[in-house]
Amino acid sequence: MSPDIQHNPPPRRLRLAGIIGAIVVLAIVVAGVATRASDSRRLREWTDDQAVPTVNVVTAEGGQGGGDLNLPGRLQAYARAPIFARTSGYLKSWKADIGQKVKAGELLAEIETPDLDQQLLQAKADLASARANEALAATTAKRWQAMRDSDSVSKQEVDEKTGDFDAKHALAQAAQANLERIEALKGFARLVAPFDGVVTARETDVGALINAGGGGQELFVVSDVRKLRMYVNVPQNYAPSIRQGATVKLAVPEYPGKTFTGVVESSSAAINAASGTTLVQVAVDNADGRLLPGGYASVTFDLPADAALLRVPASALVFDDKGLRVAVVDANNKVAFKDVTIVRDFGKTVQLGSGLAAGDRLIESPPDGLATGDTVRVNTPKKAEGDHGKA
Repeated sequence: MSPDIQHNPPPRRLRLAGIIGAIVVLAIVVAGVATRASDSRRLREWTDDQAVPTVNVVTAEGGQGGGDLNLPGRLQAYARAPIFARTSGYLKSWKADIGQKVKAGELLAEIETPDLDQQLLQAKADLASARANEALAATTAKRWQAMRDSDSVSKQEVDEKTGDFDAKHALAQAAQANLERIEALKGFARLVAPFDGVVTARETDVGALINAGGGGQELFVVSDVRKLRMYVNVPQNYAPSIRQGATVKLAVPEYPGKTFTGVVESSSAAINAASGTTLVQVAVDNADGRLLPGGYASVTFDLPADAALLRVPASALVFDDKGLRVAVVDANNKVAFKDVTIVRDFGKTVQLGSGLAAGDRLIESPPDGLATGDTVRVNTPKKAEGDHGKA
């Protein structure tokens, strides 16, 4: 056999090799298509999964409304009496200076009244003259009455003498009243304390001209500081929570870190239209005299809890063209929006007065575009952290 003769593979072997190659190619194609389909399905699932927002929810806390309400106020003496002169003159002397404790009726100052002294002398002289005329008229009327009994004079003349006596008697009484009036004015030359207290102001000095009446200069101020009043303007929404007889705490700048106690005595039972507040009066015991009238103080009211109030994070609020709302998640993780009203703002948290029920699950920070009926994925719920800051 010639060496140049080529050996060709049999046709059956070629067909087998072709079939095997085709199977390999088909397997590669099938594997590629299956891989692409799996990747497409996973991508679609991931896309759908990403379309459902994941949110944090908090539970609305019921029984809120308690806590502290801090408001400013001004301390005042429980009784304060500005002392004015009732008679004119010059200040002769003063006996009490600022800060001095005085008793009721104790002398504060004396006024020298030269003009009034002359009026007093004149009133005494007028009274003496009136009484002399009265006595003469009485004697005359008595004599004419005796002569009438003997028919020596007419009844008309007797009546005239009797009437003259009555007129002189009335003039004597008027002179007596005028004298007593001037003596009373003279008594006002002594300025005395109206009650036990402390002299908190002295606005005069020896030799000063004193003008009578309330329109004149305020000479002294006597204050009863054993007990103080404090007037506080309470906002209208807190007014029903301030009860008469409730104990409050006070803090003043001159005693940092120290608190004093007071008792709510009364309120005006009306709202001031200009400020939207009601005036509350607090009585403060000041037997030790540490608190000063006229000073600033901060009063703390202890507010009772209200089951109707709910506390939620401020971030849960949504304010848009539909008003103030919160997003609530139901048992099926569906979103619903509810309208709410704010009663009290603590900054990080707020108290809501209506629109929610205790136990509702709120979305802590609702994402943009969230609508009613949307489905959300909920992270592990957590309880709202209350911000117990002071109002």
